[in-house]
Amino acid sequence: MSTTTTATTAELLRGAAELFPDEVVTQAHVRHLDLPGAGRFALITLDNGFDHTKPTTFGPQSLANLDAAIDQVEKEAADGEITGVGLTGKPFIFAVGADLKGVELLKRHPDALAIGKGGHDVFKRLSQLAVPTFAYYNGAAMGGGVEVGLHCTYRTVSKTLPAFSLPEVFLGLVPGWGGCALLPNLIGADRAVSVIIENSLNQNRQLKGQQVFDLGIADALFDGADFLEQSLLWTASVLQGKTEVVRPEVDRGEAWDQAVERGRAIADSKVHGAAPAAYRALEIIAAAKSGDLRQGFDAEDQALADLIMGGELRAGIYAFNLVQKRAKRPAGAPDKSLARPVSKVGVVGAGLMASQLALLFVRRLQVPVVLTDIDQERVDKGVGYVHEEIDKLLLKGRVNQDQANRLKGLVTGSLDKAAAFGDADFVIEAVFEEMAVKQKVFAEVEAVVPKHAILATNTSSLSVSEMASQLSHPERVVGFHFFNPVAILPLLEIVRGAQTDDASLATAFAVAKSLKKTAVLVKDAPAFVVNRILTRFMGEIQNVIDEGTPVATAEKAIEPLGLPMSPLVLLELVGPAIGLHVSETLNRAFPDRFTVSPNLKAVVAAGKRGFYVYDSGKPELDPEVAALLQQGDTVLTQEQVRARVLDAVAQEIGLMLEDGIVAEAQDIDLCLITGAGWPFHLGGITPYLDREGVSQRVTGKRFLEQGLASVPA
Repeated sequence: MSTTTTATTAELLRGAAELFPDEVVTQAHVRHLDLPGAGRFALITLDNGFDHTKPTTFGPQSLANLDAAIDQVEKEAADGEITGVGLTGKPFIFAVGADLKGVELLKRHPDALAIGKGGHDVFKRLSQLAVPTFAYYNGAAMGGGVEVGLHCTYRTVSKTLPAFSLPEVFLGLVPGWGGCALLPNLIGADRAVSVIIENSLNQNRQLKGQQVFDLGIADALFDGADFLEQSLLWTASVLQGKTEVVRPEVDRGEAWDQAVERGRAIADSKVHGAAPAAYRALEIIAAAKSGDLRQGFDAEDQALADLIMGGELRAGIYAFNLVQKRAKRPAGAPDKSLARPVSKVGVVGAGLMASQLALLFVRRLQVPVVLTDIDQERVDKGVGYVHEEIDKLLLKGRVNQDQANRLKGLVTGSLDKAAAFGDADFVIEAVFEEMAVKQKVFAEVEAVVPKHAILATNTSSLSVSEMASQLSHPERVVGFHFFNPVAILPLLEIVRGAQTDDASLATAFAVAKSLKKTAVLVKDAPAFVVNRILTRFMGEIQNVIDEGTPVATAEKAIEPLGLPMSPLVLLELVGPAIGLHVSETLNRAFPDRFTVSPNLKAVVAAGKRGFYVYDSGKPELDPEVAALLQQGDTVLTQEQVRARVLDAVAQEIGLMLEDGIVAEAQDIDLCLITGAGWPFHLGGITPYLDREGVSQRVTGKRFLEQGLASVPA
């Protein structure tokens, strides 16, 4: 028994446990089995309670419990009492990594270093036992849950495993308990880069059980129904020598270096050098080529400690808490008991946006959905779009034939609003973005719907209160602003008009939950949250270009933020015409802060879809757009552009918070993350503005309390 190491680890974990006052403690239960033909076997089960929806995590006390279990099996292995050791989790969950609630409370670098060393010291004992060790990935495995299995000799995985990942880089960390050092030595550097860097930076993409096996992370794949039983039979076969696990030889030549360079290119394209985690992970992967695991583990400890004490992780955890916790309890939402049932939905319009909405409503609510428009051709096209998309889901195996037939049968179209909406409980309009048009539509709909029906508008910038002002019952009108593409972006800005009542608002929130959207309550103000901030952001970029700064300089100025795309590429995605419309709306409301770019007007008038062409495979300024640009002679540096843009955004956010557009700054960040793809490593926008001192400079104070998305004071 390695008593010196164990004593040091136990002491380390006892000290760290004081820093994790709210740890949900994971137990490590040891039981013994007699494997046919393979003798007595020890199985360690990780479990933190009877609630199978509660994830199993590793805080200091949890690691200490696993350490104690390993003490027991280590002695048994040394004494020849057991032939092997297995590790598995409670039903549906293996383990999902470090206890982030405690990590965000750490204030000192030595404490952060202790967490890294504590995890390493416990996990690596599994590889040092006198008998083979086996990890049985029976359910969700993430972060440290994946890594503890990498320290074992063999691994099996369930075909029904729903989520497997090393998400640390996504949050602003590195896989610091063996992931960066062990995984490339197991499956090769290129595959490890895909798991650690590429999947993580692609919104924390998860692997399924089959993919885990195909990558070579697991040595065997079994059905979920009897997964543990099959894994144990396979284990017995391995221990008897009947089954031999042969793994491909890892290429430690040029291919390893190329994999690391591919990882750098991915990181550059996603974070543009602005976030350190991916690059620290790649440094460790590059060094792991030597196969020196001790050096790799030491590098992981140091990187983990450095990043825990940095702003990126704090912002990442803050963002994680926003989408996992705050999003589930929307600030200001009325009592959900006031919500009325929705058994039929009407959609006014049958264009692309309306058709996307119809598809979403029928898939999530599974109630009749009827579209209307001004002529039969448009109606047929809209209904046809929904039916075609359902057929695509059938081909992908997302629905079966009976489900597809049922969903298609629920979607119909009509030219007669009275017949279509006479028994509808919820009607949403998605027509041309013009106040007079929307008021006319609502007047027509109000005349035919039941008295309890909700009237929702998908407007992106117009006043919900003004839209409802000419109705007999304005209290049932609510803003329901989706973001494109509707099926992908989670955000739904729910806008309360001046007379919207609690029952209508509660119904809107209940529908949003059924649609599986992140609902944020927003005050009725021009462009609401996301479009207002992005328009101010884009407006300053356009202003400096109009004044004379080269397009390339203006674009590169924003790269240190690490946004997923440049401002003008974002404009192309939104559509220049839509961007112009929103800027004109905000210019009318706030002419002192929002401008209308004459160059953007010229681009829209010329029918251009963006500023760039991609003939060479990368974005280059369209010569036709370049010919349209009329610029002044004021040329700013990248630093000047960035300061001007960030100052403008900070000013706008400060004014929005003063005006109560949302309850708190957290809601602005939640909107930008879920509605505009703002990266997790920024935590939205306000932590970045606080960290860079911009909010203090512009508004005289931080947007967030010290410690909320930063190291505690």
